[in-house]
Amino acid sequence: MYDLIIRNGSIVLPDSVVKGDIGIVDGKLQTISADALRDAEAERIIDAAGRHIFPGLIDSHVHFNEPGRTEWEGVYTGSRSLAAGGVTSYFDMPLNSTPPTINKENLDLKKACTEGKSVVNAFFWGGLVPENIEHIQELHENGVIGFKAFMSPSGIADFNHVDDVTIFKGMAEIAAVGSLLAVHAESTVICDQLAQEKQKQNWTSARDFVESRPIISEIEAVRRIISYAEATGCKVHVVHASSRKVVQVIQEAKERGVDITVETCPHYLSLTVSDLEEQGGVAKCCPPLRDEQEVEDLWASLQNGEIDVIASDHSPAPPAMKEVQNGDFFRAWGGISGAQSTLNILLTEGHHERQMPLEQIARLTAANPAKLFGLYPRKGIIAAGSDADLTIVNLNESFTLKREDLLYRHQQSPYIGRTFTGAVKMTIVNGRVVYEDGTITADRQIEVG
Repeated sequence: MYDLIIRNGSIVLPDSVVKGDIGIVDGKLQTISADALRDAEAERIIDAAGRHIFPGLIDSHVHFNEPGRTEWEGVYTGSRSLAAGGVTSYFDMPLNSTPPTINKENLDLKKACTEGKSVVNAFFWGGLVPENIEHIQELHENGVIGFKAFMSPSGIADFNHVDDVTIFKGMAEIAAVGSLLAVHAESTVICDQLAQEKQKQNWTSARDFVESRPIISEIEAVRRIISYAEATGCKVHVVHASSRKVVQVIQEAKERGVDITVETCPHYLSLTVSDLEEQGGVAKCCPPLRDEQEVEDLWASLQNGEIDVIASDHSPAPPAMKEVQNGDFFRAWGGISGAQSTLNILLTEGHHERQMPLEQIARLTAANPAKLFGLYPRKGIIAAGSDADLTIVNLNESFTLKREDLLYRHQQSPYIGRTFTGAVKMTIVNGRVVYEDGTITADRQIEVG
């Protein structure tokens, strides 16, 4: 007797897609078979004929901003938007919540705020800031998934960016406890000097903003962090790389043995500077969007296996903060709301338009983050004994994203009005259906890590 059986689905495995049945007991995948479950019984049987079953997505980069800035998003709305996008686990960043997650007390507070609100599994990043190096070990011992630092100002007053001495000492501590450091890699010197010059001349357009944060700024910071990684032995994860030029610097370091990985985000694969010009603040982020050729080059990098993880970097804010006043793009909040659309973009622009294999999409969004952050094979794969975290998709169903489809606290997104092919029909977290055909069907989380 199974709790749940999913029949007749096309199951996305690490190296193939096979048609078969899945049997679930006590939140675990017990049986994956082509025919063994034909006569089996279950409390519920789902017919997935004509649909694909992915391992549940792991979004390793979201900002839910609770506690302190819950009005920006919050766990309740944020986790529901993830479920609607096929995500079964997320890693919440240590900022923009107040207080930030830079010690055990603040981590405990964040966990308490999450209990009873999230409909998907929640895990947490710790922060690395100049004032908390002595808290690295206790944060690690209390379960943070890794540590996050900004190499340039974060935009949040209570989460300071790291100077070179702080990041070097912090990396030594992080290496000592066996964790990893994720970095926002942009050069403070380059970005600040270019921005000051632009603003002094009253050059504040969308393209002026983008030009003030050039790709070379990312490259300079990445080269610096690579040298520190080589000196300290610290594992490094570069988040939201916006260009293949950045990825290639990381690839060269990998090839000489540096323990480094890289993430990009759907908006760098789908949006350009033109979208920023047309849509305004809703499409502003840091690093900024790039031109069309950079987008195509980043897709090539992705398809060539040079990128390890895709995550949303969901960074919402109230609509008033996203408004561009008097044409000044420097003042609008930088962050894109995208948690609900990651898989839609990858299926549409990756699989359908560029023939990216479904197995590769599963690796980038599930297996690779699970392996990188110590959750594999409990999560990230469809295999006997793994957690029953699954996403069921109608690969060929097209839809146009409408504002009312979004489950964010603030229904704003640069993807509104876009037509996608590949619709999430059901999300299952630890054997429990939490999202089905447009409706959230659960009211609490399964696990807080």
